[in-house]
Amino acid sequence: MTELAARLLTLPAFPEEMPDLDLEALPEDPTELFLTWLEDAIASGARQPHAMTFQTLLADGSPVGRTLILKDLDEAGFHVSTRNTSRKAQQVREDPRAAMTFFWRESGRQVQIAGTVVALGEDVSQRDWLARPTSDGQPNPEWQVYALRPERFEFMQARADRNHVRAGYVREGGRWSHGPVTTPAG
Repeated sequence: MTELAARLLTLPAFPEEMPDLDLEALPEDPTELFLTWLEDAIASGARQPHAMTFQTLLADGSPVGRTLILKDLDEAGFHVSTRNTSRKAQQVREDPRAAMTFFWRESGRQVQIAGTVVALGEDVSQRDWLARPTSDGQPNPEWQVYALRPERFEFMQARADRNHVRAGYVREGGRWSHGPVTTPAG
């Protein structure tokens, strides 16, 4: 074992006390569970509970991620924003498949959301731009709000014994189906 590997093994992982994920009490709509977990993270005082890793695909199919902030969540999907000239904007134009990963270490919770990204209207984009702390009050024609329309969710609740509990949701025919996510041994 290398010195780094030994050192990494000694680092603290999850908090001693964490909430449970009751697989028998999952809501039908995964957005409901997501909002509950987000509200829990906000109430706990977690720093930037609305931050996530946003993953898109390069032209060769390789994934690339960066940290973004969730701007809103509505019937259009999970909102993020960027300049329409940015690399991530170009990537979603070329291949609209994307994913978000939220991680709240204070509670040992993680949510992965995958789906398709769509550009929202100019009114939504400019409202977002004008609400930014750095806005000078003038519209920015390069600013774009996008929404990830979810097709798949995975919720993970960490456990001290590392037998984490996972629940998955998949959209099929306009409806959500859900159940436990199991991983093969080994």
